[in-house]
Amino acid sequence: MAHIRVFKHYVHLPFLMLGLIDFSVLMASFYISTFFLFFTHAGLFFQYWDQVIYSAIFYTLLIQLIMVATGVYESQIEEGLSGMMLRSILSIILAIAMLSFFVYISGDTLWYFTKGQLSLASVIAIFSIGIFRALFFLFAHEGLFKRRVLVLGAGHRARNLATDLTAPLDRKGFDIVGYIAMSDEEIKVDKNLILTSPDNIQQYAEANNIEEIVVAVDDRRKTLPLDDLLNCKMMGINVIDGSSFYERESKKVPLEMIQPSWMIFSDGFNVGSFNAFIRRSFDVFASLLLLLVSWPLMLITMLCIKLEDGLRAPIIYSQERVGLNGRSFFVHKFRSMRTDAEKKGEAIWAQKNDTRVTRVGEFIRKVRIDELPQIFNVLVGDMSFVGPRPERPVFVNQLNENIPYYSERHRVKPGITGWAQLCFAYADSEEDSREKLQYDLYYIKNQSLLLDILILIQTVEVVLFKKGSR
Repeated sequence: MAHIRVFKHYVHLPFLMLGLIDFSVLMASFYISTFFLFFTHAGLFFQYWDQVIYSAIFYTLLIQLIMVATGVYESQIEEGLSGMMLRSILSIILAIAMLSFFVYISGDTLWYFTKGQLSLASVIAIFSIGIFRALFFLFAHEGLFKRRVLVLGAGHRARNLATDLTAPLDRKGFDIVGYIAMSDEEIKVDKNLILTSPDNIQQYAEANNIEEIVVAVDDRRKTLPLDDLLNCKMMGINVIDGSSFYERESKKVPLEMIQPSWMIFSDGFNVGSFNAFIRRSFDVFASLLLLLVSWPLMLITMLCIKLEDGLRAPIIYSQERVGLNGRSFFVHKFRSMRTDAEKKGEAIWAQKNDTRVTRVGEFIRKVRIDELPQIFNVLVGDMSFVGPRPERPVFVNQLNENIPYYSERHRVKPGITGWAQLCFAYADSEEDSREKLQYDLYYIKNQSLLLDILILIQTVEVVLFKKGSR
């Protein structure tokens, strides 16, 4: 399988394997560096062995956490091995700085970190990670992690699978062997891939090493070859609905392919009271922690806004947005636009390179400082840390009329950051909102505390490397 589901979220298998390789290399590097330090005093190793174990695990997990936050594994797609290594080196440098500070405030009774040992471990890790990653990409060829897929259907739904799942080749987890057209079905896919309807799908699947059958027929009322599909299922060939296949491969929910019945019977969309309690507890804890860390930065931002626009200029910009269950609330941000940004009183879509943005506003928007006052929205319960971005009522009314299932994004609290913000650029049109809704529905369907934490960690990459746009 090219994807593994971890806590309801699909993880690309090559990335998971790279993570395990990096974990092993980092642990080994720490032990090797410690061995060199104890080389002349071998007895000390047994005296401090428990500290070495704790320290090695902490060192490794911290570096891998920062690697995820800086997008090391995702960067391979666009930046190649060199991009991965540059981000990995940055992650290790940040980890050493954090470890030094941590040891300073916690003491060295539990941990075994020294300046020379950390430096040696990190040098060994950088070279070793580079070598093992190069070997991995050399031997783990493109087809190794791909499944051979047979598609039942050749109409509009089948075409969506072929054209919409346009991930780069090294992330696309499947190869479509062919399509089996149903009777009287309008052909919308490459006719060269249409298979002459085999008399026995099971035999065809066995003969051609088919690993997965995707059911993507346009009209479910037509008779499906249920006996053949059942036999394939019992043989170990995965049989999956086209909508679920699309969701797994793209990490978004396809609006054109789903029906209310799919949303009702599919796994997910669980927003029960226990989950709500866990999420609320996490939001309060994270808000107080972030407020404790960020208040000096917030004071500096307030001063800069005053210096640019004058003492009478407002610092906070409050705007009505639509939240949980369609209830309106006011979201708070540091003002980043001119005070007359909507002087005609008409709601205007925010745009890339918006001329209404001030000089201070341009900077705080790039690094997301303008979002910090939303901490108070989270504390009072109007928002969550992670969720769909809240929209203005005038836009919500418009989008509800034109985009199916748009109102479903209000089943959860809106968030400061979210899955759509990581996967798609800032929405400045109705078409963009439609695309982002597909990612929001994926989040609502598969939400969990661990997915929230993953999104928060990966938001660091958005801030550091300007991934996407506002």
